[in-house]
Amino acid sequence: MISVSHTYRNDDELKPDLTPLLDIIFIVMVFLLLTASVKLKALDVELPRTETQILQTTEADPITINLIAKEPFWALQGQSFNTWDSFTVALLKQVKNGPTKPVVIGADKNASVEQMLKLLAFLQQHEIKATQLLMEDNA
Repeated sequence: MISVSHTYRNDDELKPDLTPLLDIIFIVMVFLLLTASVKLKALDVELPRTETQILQTTEADPITINLIAKEPFWALQGQSFNTWDSFTVALLKQVKNGPTKPVVIGADKNASVEQMLKLLAFLQQHEIKATQLLMEDNA
């Protein structure tokens, strides 16, 4: 009599288990993502060069911008603004009304550098070039 073998192959037994391999690939990917160098954004600021060491005095009635350490971060002509948008609208209006007036920036020593760079980028974007930075005289 011909007997038929009832043995069959289980396809699952022949396939390798890929779970450990996937775990290692995931760990390597996380390691590479965390150690990859991050490209830092920078703002080029052109600083004026002078031959003299004397600080200039500002003209009367300039457009004054104050950077404050705590919220609200910005003030224009002594009036503080709660949002960046309202500050920029008021600043552009002041510059449009007095295009010959110098723009003077006075920053608190504890003010955020990020806020200063944001302001300088805005001034550069709108081509407001007549800018002075207030400095304390250490004498």
